[in-house]
Amino acid sequence: MFRNQYDTDITTWSPAGRLYQVEYATEAVNQGSAAVGVKSGDYVVLAALKRSPTAELSSYQEKVFKLDDHMGMSITGLIADGRTLARFIRTEAMNHRYMQDTPIGVERVAEMVGEKHQRHIQYAGKRPFGVGLLIAGFDRSGPRLFQTSPSGDIFDFKATAMGVRSQGARTYLEKNFGNFSNATLDELVTHALRALGSTTPEGVELNTRNTTIAIVGRDTPFTIYSEENARKFLDGFKMRPEDLAAAEAAEEDDDGDNGDGNSERRPMDLDE
Repeated sequence: MFRNQYDTDITTWSPAGRLYQVEYATEAVNQGSAAVGVKSGDYVVLAALKRSPTAELSSYQEKVFKLDDHMGMSITGLIADGRTLARFIRTEAMNHRYMQDTPIGVERVAEMVGEKHQRHIQYAGKRPFGVGLLIAGFDRSGPRLFQTSPSGDIFDFKATAMGVRSQGARTYLEKNFGNFSNATLDELVTHALRALGSTTPEGVELNTRNTTIAIVGRDTPFTIYSEENARKFLDGFKMRPEDLAAAEAAEEDDDGDNGDGNSERRPMDLDE
């Protein structure tokens, strides 16, 4: 990517009012393998597509982490940055449980992560975290699903997706989220997998090696499904033709068409 005079450190604003290093970090999230989160009245399900640098020679990188008994997260972007944030959240969760004798609230955790992101874009000696989080948990407010970004923004969602080709997943979620509130756990997992399947490249199918499923909910601690438990949903899993067609249409719309007939993605280093 072409560099310019306004991206040498995180505290330099461009004349157009942009912080380029934050945009670069956000692009790292957008280019990461996809993750999906869906929420019903009793449960939250996370589904993530694992990426392997050389699938035949190395194992897939884990993208879902347990943070506490009632909470976990999935990441998209730089895996090492995600592990750092997971360690930070676990420490804060243990401190809160030790001092207050109660589990930490999921919204409080999302706010703390947003504050940590923000601190890393205020000083020239630091860099933004190149990772986005989907934080899922169950607390006194019920099931919670939050998304964080390198800019420090946090969002409370009923269902969402992030990562490369995630527009297809969001299109599926937008069409079906009305059915989520009363869905059973198995139905919710199926919806999450169908949304995640909308993000896969042609010829790639979801299986127990490249897909992680995690659940949390009422009377259900945060659990990352083992391969044995995941087989129930992934063995023989196929995308429906109507979902594939919708995903392809969404991907075409997300190619960066800026209204002048040019479908190439607009480079971030060009001032508007």
